[in-house]
Amino acid sequence: MKTLVVAATYQEISGLFAHFNWPIEAFVQTKDIDVLITGVGMTATAFALGRHLSAAYDLVLNLGIAGAFTQELALGQLVNVTEDTFAELGAEDKDQFLTIDELGFGAGMYRNNNPQHLPLVAQLIPAKGITVNTVHGHKKTIAAIYERLQPHTESMEGAAVFYACAQLSIPCLQVRSISNYVEERNKESWKIGLAIQNLNQWAIDFLTTT
Repeated sequence: MKTLVVAATYQEISGLFAHFNWPIEAFVQTKDIDVLITGVGMTATAFALGRHLSAAYDLVLNLGIAGAFTQELALGQLVNVTEDTFAELGAEDKDQFLTIDELGFGAGMYRNNNPQHLPLVAQLIPAKGITVNTVHGHKKTIAAIYERLQPHTESMEGAAVFYACAQLSIPCLQVRSISNYVEERNKESWKIGLAIQNLNQWAIDFLTTT
């Protein structure tokens, strides 16, 4: 099986680079696993996937950290983002938000299509994600986005990966590790190191046993 590992930054999957002794480059090719560092955000992710994604891959594995909207998810906990929405893609109509679907210009939400029966996937908590250009850090906007979409997590890339894989009908899997809660910005409470450690350990186990 040929897998493409996709992450926004090297730091998020630094443990994988160390474990597999990959050179620190934006695109690494090996026999069974290729790795792509896209850069942060939807635009950078779409551009990088446009250059490197093809039907040659049997699976795209998107890895990264994420913020959680609920404290039912512990910091450092891993989730399987099974659906992801471009939260800002649409139009404002006074106090109402019109989705891209409602405008008739396409779809704003995408689901993964990975084999859920794999043991290391089945053990993960399913989560509903949103992908944003601006991460939330204001009580008013946090409440508004939660009322509209009821997300569990947010990232800046996930839906772009799902979208690209959907266009080529490539199985995909998005695994996120919770680094912080979506709240007024408070870096002292973040657990980025723990989130990255847990994410990389899971990914090493997955890539060496699947």
